[in-house]
Amino acid sequence: MSTGIWTPVPEGPHEAFVERMHRAIAAFAEEHKVENPFVEVELADGARFVLVRIEPEPGFGMLTLHVRAADDDDDAPEAVMVPLGSLKRIELRSAAEERVGVGFSVPSP
Repeated sequence: MSTGIWTPVPEGPHEAFVERMHRAIAAFAEEHKVENPFVEVELADGARFVLVRIEPEPGFGMLTLHVRAADDDDDAPEAVMVPLGSLKRIELRSAAEERVGVGFSVPSP
């Protein structure tokens, strides 16, 4: 395992990845008949976030994760910028409304 410092690169698959992720989440939502599914990501360092949305910005191999904080966590971020390669796992569930009030919002095409 490399322990070198990661630096952003000008080109990467981040835009295509986010596009395909939106399509996969929309298909999951349609299949499970839920408007806003529960989407949770786990990063390589073990941090877990419930996503409200994801954007391919700022680019250069990085994404912005707009996250929902737990009700009792006033110090939680509203958004996190991470390298695409730091995503370890993405979980989809249909029970968004019961768990967090509002789930993931898939952008309209």
